[in-house]
Amino acid sequence: MRRYRVVHSTVYVYSDAVTSSYGRAYLTPREFPSQRLLSHEVRIDPVPSDRSVGTDVYGNTTLYFHVTADHRRLEVTGESVVEVHNPPDPPAPAPWEKACPSIENGPLAVEFTLDLTPPEIIPEVAAYAAESFPPGRPLLEAVEELTARIYTDFTYESGSTNVSTRVADVFADRRGVCQDFARLGIACLRSLGLAARYVSGYLATDPPPGKERMVGADATHAWAAVWLPDGSAEGHWVDFDPTNNQFADERYVTVAWGRDYADVPPVRGIIYTDAKESSIRVSVDVAPIEV
Repeated sequence: MRRYRVVHSTVYVYSDAVTSSYGRAYLTPREFPSQRLLSHEVRIDPVPSDRSVGTDVYGNTTLYFHVTADHRRLEVTGESVVEVHNPPDPPAPAPWEKACPSIENGPLAVEFTLDLTPPEIIPEVAAYAAESFPPGRPLLEAVEELTARIYTDFTYESGSTNVSTRVADVFADRRGVCQDFARLGIACLRSLGLAARYVSGYLATDPPPGKERMVGADATHAWAAVWLPDGSAEGHWVDFDPTNNQFADERYVTVAWGRDYADVPPVRGIIYTDAKESSIRVSVDVAPIEV
């Protein structure tokens, strides 16, 4: 078990006054058997005239806010203390074909088998996935190989893509960032009729031996999860990270999940302004706490 203090700050700066800013934030880590949220707050400057907290269709906590005071700078900071345990053991190994959900064995997972619009499951992606999923192979063994292949075949290059980049472009260019590799893994699994979801959160990084931690040097992270039947309506989800070639462990802090990045961006919104220029700065710090 590990405990972390997570500080996620997003600062927007505008060249002219913003008269009204509507925002929606996914900054509250989730709670489930292997993760406990011990404390949490979101600070917004300028102070909103209206804010509310709700839950979306996937059970994620969302914050809505409306800033009406004129401003040229907006800062949204989430601070949480989270306790993370190693995930529970998955169900006994079984052929991957038996993990394809249906209304009978996994009604809540069926949605996560569906392709996006525009489609992400192109023939090249389906063929790539099929190499790791011969008939009868145990699901997690196949997922482990697919994870390793994405890690090996694709180059991590910061700034090479953006949130609008399609899986087809990532596949063709063979480069991207964590959200691209997660979305590629998801498209591969969905091409086989398996349920896969996008997971947004943080990955605790340890400093090199003899070096101090650099505050703010961490970043948001993204990975994927695959569904397995376990006899319950919810089933069992196993998180895997193609960016780092591993299954998730106690270093992964989960904030939100959905079908795609568009379901769970950390902060997004609409502003009213005549500003011609703007900038954004994001700082994330995941600091271990002695237990």
